[in-house]
Amino acid sequence: MDPAPDLASTPAPYASALVARRQWVMGLLARARRDELEAALARLEPVPPAADLRAPEVGLVMVRGRIGGDGGPFNLGEATATRAAVRLEGGATGFGYRLGRAPQETRAAAILDALWLDAARRGAVEAALAPLAARLEAEAAAGRARTDATRVDFFTLVRGED
Repeated sequence: MDPAPDLASTPAPYASALVARRQWVMGLLARARRDELEAALARLEPVPPAADLRAPEVGLVMVRGRIGGDGGPFNLGEATATRAAVRLEGGATGFGYRLGRAPQETRAAAILDALWLDAARRGAVEAALAPLAARLEAEAAAGRARTDATRVDFFTLVRGED
């Protein structure tokens, strides 16, 4: 099992694509429901045993915001978050982060992250996460449709002034 992609010896364009892909996968795992994580793990059986490097911990994170999206950052408040880190039997290390109190889900996300880091299993992990990606995209599309229904397009008329 490949413990992690060797980004130091990977050509820069591929390394940045690999990092972006991992960020996308970790984003999926952070928004997955418990049943979706369990189903993904079931599709990937047999899963190697995982040892906790950092057992799931619940704590607080500071949420920052910006006025209008481009103003100066400010501390909005604190949110509960859970984090976990696991090492699979083959040496791959995975991390999981989720908002809220979700220790089991966070550990499952960390295991899936570690499985994704194995180049031989990467495709299978992404295939197992495809239903989750489809659900999240459908929810995003529905949100965009609701927003577009209220969109007002403003335009300016020019009145023949030379």
